Amino acid sequence: MSDVMSRMSTTPKCALPGTPLALASKGLDACVHCGFCLQACPTYVNLEDENDSPRGRLVLMRRMLEGDIPLDDPTTAQHIDRCLGCRACETACPSGVPYGDLLEATRATMAPVRGVPFVARAVLAVFKHPVLLRTALLGARLFRATRLPHLLAPLLPARLAFPMAMIASTTPANLRARATRTTSRSTPASPPAGPAVTASCLTGCVMSGLFSHVNDATERVLAHNGFALRVSRGQSCCGALHAHAGDLESARALARINVAAFEQSGADVIAVNSAGCGAMLKQYGHLLHDDPAWAARAARISARTRDISELLASVGPIAGTAPVALRVTHDPPCHQIHAQRVVSPPLAVLRAIPGLSLIPLEDADQCCGSAGIYNLVEPDTSDAVLAPKLARIAESGADWVATGNPGCMMQIGAGLLRSGSRARVVHPIELLDASYEHGA
Repeated sequence: MSDVMSRMSTTPKCALPGTPLALASKGLDACVHCGFCLQACPTYVNLEDENDSPRGRLVLMRRMLEGDIPLDDPTTAQHIDRCLGCRACETACPSGVPYGDLLEATRATMAPVRGVPFVARAVLAVFKHPVLLRTALLGARLFRATRLPHLLAPLLPARLAFPMAMIASTTPANLRARATRTTSRSTPASPPAGPAVTASCLTGCVMSGLFSHVNDATERVLAHNGFALRVSRGQSCCGALHAHAGDLESARALARINVAAFEQSGADVIAVNSAGCGAMLKQYGHLLHDDPAWAARAARISARTRDISELLASVGPIAGTAPVALRVTHDPPCHQIHAQRVVSPPLAVLRAIPGLSLIPLEDADQCCGSAGIYNLVEPDTSDAVLAPKLARIAESGADWVATGNPGCMMQIGAGLLRSGSRARVVHPIELLDASYEHGA
């Protein structure tokens, strides 16, 4: 009996002391292997391999932590790499397993030993250096302006065509021309009474580079709803791509830049129109929790961060006056619905638009397969995850898909273009902005 009790009280062995995985290992203990996560996981649903499920990956993490599997084991690396990081398993989990934190910690532990794939390394290097990033995004905008991406997307082989279609899908839609303007200027609705809440917008990298029209719409909508805008100069990439890939040091360096930038603005809230970036900013407190000089500062920035739909739902939002007669379905980004648990606010934004027909989307909580740069490093699995999403959109009969994240907009937009669909992708804020008659 004493031997049994001794074995039961023995602390699990740790072969990786001091590593990110070891520091996050308490999260592994929360998993009771119930299996609720299985059908929520897009890679398990599409690949039907237990090792490509959250539960299976947690077992692999445990075995690496205990030294049973080396950090450079190629098979294990494949299963970890295949994870989209959509965190749908967290929504489904009854035990509160912090899967997203464990995934990033595992990748950060593995990266120094097994390295980072070349494509991922190249993309992360560009996003880390502002000059390279601005140059790359300027090149993408100029290329988009030639209309060549639209022409080449249907003609090139799939691996070359999809990036073309992604660039083509960022072309702004003239939604304001689709709104029915009143013949005489109507009196705008009054913003909420009381002192204006000051807001500073995260400009983002891809958002400012390829979706500047969404940023412009965001500022107009916030002002229309009574927020006083303040500028935060010196912003950088939010660091989400680096954190997801396991490059936590780069993610922390970028986070410090943004914390300082938003502190300078003194705004009450930080408005984010990119779900992935919003989830990252809300994690700055956790990311920098062991940095004495930045922990408290980062936590304050995280506490002030709000998805744009959260801010608007908190004050209404003010209903539009110009009907926008479009058939729209809403596809919530994973890092909005699962990571941030922001569910109803985007629907409140869409319901504030007169004339808009909002069509439910079956399996809307399932990932589209974008996941940052996942569609570049794991294209086959990304395609498999995207396919059912495109099928559900086609079944809805919607002409427009509203989603609040640039990666999702490009992934779904490219898929629709490549499939020959006439449906297009739009940010919910663009639709609300089109229904306001400011500047008409």
